[in-house]
Amino acid sequence: MRSLVGLIAVISTATFYLYLLSTYLPPGPQLPKREHEGETRKSNDEDSPSETETSASRLKFPSDLHELKEMAELLQFYKTEHTGYVLLLFCSAYLYKQAFAIPGSSFLNILAGALFGTWYGLLLACVLTTVGATLCFLLSQAFGKQHIVRLFPDKVAMLQKKVEENRSSLFFFLLFLRFFPMSPNWFLNMTSPILNIPVTLFFMAVFIGLMPYNFICVQTGSMLSQISSLDDLFSWSVVLKLLLIACVALLPGALIRKCSTRHLHLDGLETNGLSQDRKKKNR
Repeated sequence: MRSLVGLIAVISTATFYLYLLSTYLPPGPQLPKREHEGETRKSNDEDSPSETETSASRLKFPSDLHELKEMAELLQFYKTEHTGYVLLLFCSAYLYKQAFAIPGSSFLNILAGALFGTWYGLLLACVLTTVGATLCFLLSQAFGKQHIVRLFPDKVAMLQKKVEENRSSLFFFLLFLRFFPMSPNWFLNMTSPILNIPVTLFFMAVFIGLMPYNFICVQTGSMLSQISSLDDLFSWSVVLKLLLIACVALLPGALIRKCSTRHLHLDGLETNGLSQDRKKKNR
């Protein structure tokens, strides 16, 4: 009970901080006003909501590409004069999602590409993914071990067995799990302290193992911010970038797969899933 109360306190504090950060926005850059709109805007200034209030209402986690595009346009607008604020808001939102195992980090990776470009966005996504996953690891270690074991006993037991079988090549086994997620990444983050995986090894495996996935998302975001018509989609630069994405997606996985067949013990890993634990709970 004490661990649950502690976890709720941490989540509440982080949520309140993110709410304050997204609500009290700095004033945005002033847009040039058209002459024929001057008098109309002056007469409506008192009745209409402020620009800051309107922008704050649009700041939320994107759930589809349309919301993602609107978010990117809004943050690009603020980024022209408040780069530090946009960076702080983005990092805080990303770590919030990762630390509390909230799905949807792919949208934030795409947003990183749209806001910061391919290479800076990739570095930012990799660092935030790793730090956020490590925070999830530490929160699970402090508050969640018994609850995870109770909710997913078979899955935890299976992973524990595989970790012990591959203890001699644990780093490559962890890389394999990230490249080929037999279990969701959020579940691996939460169960790793239960499996006695060293936090330094966990940190490096997340940073390297999720780099191809992060690159694909960030590059996609960078491309989306540059495409304004269907003609742009079939330009040589975009086609070459798509080929690069395909290579990054396939090559590391093929190498890890080849290595895993020789050195790792993976029997039974693919046949066990979270759904089995849930099915047993429902019987």
